[in-house]
Amino acid sequence: MKTAILIIIFFATVSNGFAQEQIIGKWIISGGEATVEIYQEQSKFYGKIIWLKYPNDDNGNPLTDTENPDKNKRNTPLVGLIMLKDFKYKNNKWEDGTIYDPEDGKTYKCSIWIEEAKLKVRGYWGLFYQTQTWVRKN
Repeated sequence: MKTAILIIIFFATVSNGFAQEQIIGKWIISGGEATVEIYQEQSKFYGKIIWLKYPNDDNGNPLTDTENPDKNKRNTPLVGLIMLKDFKYKNNKWEDGTIYDPEDGKTYKCSIWIEEAKLKVRGYWGLFYQTQTWVRKN
């Protein structure tokens, strides 16, 4: 009996570990304008922009975070920018994190989940929300 309980606990732990890591990898955002790589640091998950369809401005310079509310960060290149921060895995979702939108320089509460092998990314502002569907890059 003890052996059966230990086996059940082992498989529950292993499957939970695998489930939380499903998010790790490269994802193409809605519209295909960018690719975000999601990775884990300790027990939290983060995502950074690793590719942009149009990475440079009209002068050939890398696009930067011009809308950032912190003036000292406005010269930060968008490629390499961490836009998903501090997500924790619980209840088959990644929650308690934030998403930064470099187009408006704002940070929103966010939750993420996988549905039909696609990533659902939902940003909240007040009572409203917007959900994007991202697809895994092969």
